[in-house]
Amino acid sequence: MTTMPDGRAVPPPRADERATLESWLDFHRATLPLKCAGLDDAQLRRASVEPSSMTLLGLVQHMAEVERNWFQRVFTGSPVDRVYEDGPNGFTLSAGRGIDEVLAVWRVEVARSRAAIADASLDDCGTLPAAEAAHLGGDDKVSLRWILVHMIEEYARHNGHADLLRERLDGATGT
Repeated sequence: MTTMPDGRAVPPPRADERATLESWLDFHRATLPLKCAGLDDAQLRRASVEPSSMTLLGLVQHMAEVERNWFQRVFTGSPVDRVYEDGPNGFTLSAGRGIDEVLAVWRVEVARSRAAIADASLDDCGTLPAAEAAHLGGDDKVSLRWILVHMIEEYARHNGHADLLRERLDGATGT
């Protein structure tokens, strides 16, 4: 396995569809905590790209919510509560909740996501709530393949946000 200098596994250039999708999702999952590494609590809570209130700590919380939503609620149909009750999308920060706790919670959600799909086919489907299904023309079924592609997109988009936040905080840039 080839790795980046920071230790992230490079997705294989020739693999089957499942391995390609899962390895790219894992690559992007591994990127998010790297964007938070070495920062203190105040920096992780700083909204550094005005006028947005987005923070690195909030991004990690949000991605824990996203993991739970797509793999637990949508794919398996589990009636689970939100990860964080103090905001609808996980972005709201709590004074007593720091990066160690937030990363631990996020890692638990990632592990639950992996377990939820371990024996599933890419063609297996989850069910969207009606409001979300309306965005897909009313079809409430989404395949695991679709969910994996969406999760890669979700992480990639938010890792781009994390790049900007981090660069404004301390000038660090990277892949």
